[in-house]
Amino acid sequence: MADHILERPRAFDIKIDGNPFTFNDPIVTGAQILQKARVFPTDEHLLFQELNDGQLEEIRPDESVDLRNDDREQFITFKSDRSFRFVLDGRKFEWGLPIITGLQLKRLAGVDPNSYGVWLSQRVGDDRLIGNKEKVDLQGDGTERFFTGIDTTTEGAGAIVLPPEDREYLQTQDIAFEEVVEGTIRAVVVKGWSLPPARFDAGTADILILLPPAYPDCAPDMFYLTPWVRLAANQRYPNAADQPHAFAGKTWQRWSRHNNAWRPGIDGIWTMLRRIERALEAAA
Repeated sequence: MADHILERPRAFDIKIDGNPFTFNDPIVTGAQILQKARVFPTDEHLLFQELNDGQLEEIRPDESVDLRNDDREQFITFKSDRSFRFVLDGRKFEWGLPIITGLQLKRLAGVDPNSYGVWLSQRVGDDRLIGNKEKVDLQGDGTERFFTGIDTTTEGAGAIVLPPEDREYLQTQDIAFEEVVEGTIRAVVVKGWSLPPARFDAGTADILILLPPAYPDCAPDMFYLTPWVRLAANQRYPNAADQPHAFAGKTWQRWSRHNNAWRPGIDGIWTMLRRIERALEAAA
């Protein structure tokens, strides 16, 4: 008699909330996955499947899931009685999950996920670039703020250096500007700023504002103009405005003006522009 070899049933490995589980059936329902994870009552929980592109797809309790995938399927469960708030590109959102991925943020913003990046605004240090598959925890203190922009890996114009509030202010005021990175230095250039009438030998100038690493918790210090300007009355440079500063391929006129009265959480690019306006009006 020929020997009969019994084929061992295949096991289908998954992860639920980071913990490994096994099913013998390749087709399971959302309710079965919740029961396997022992989250009760199951009707008070939501189940999401993590897709390869970073998206989270909700699985209904009666919905079937095919586990016959080369990769280990990953699922996340959440209590269904909470919502979380965040701000994206200046708009407020209510979100039913305590986490959100970079791809979901881009889709909510309505931007192309391949050409745009999304950043988490941070009060201290550089804003954090969020990858498509990266998850952000929305359960911390305060409201998380995100902003999107063209993602660039090269230096120069097109970089993202301003907090969302600063960018929104400049845009709503119709102020032309450019964000620039050169090495480790971040800056914003305000384009074609109108100078006080008849005070200088030029009517407009570009203004360079260098941003300290801890901005906006720390104040920008000096500012810089191009073209260089002289006082119209006597054709000399204004006081403490006669030194050059090289940046982004240009030689700027440095205006040595200092500020010791910066209020973190209150002041921003609008404060710096008012300071520059006063400095230009008082130039002698």
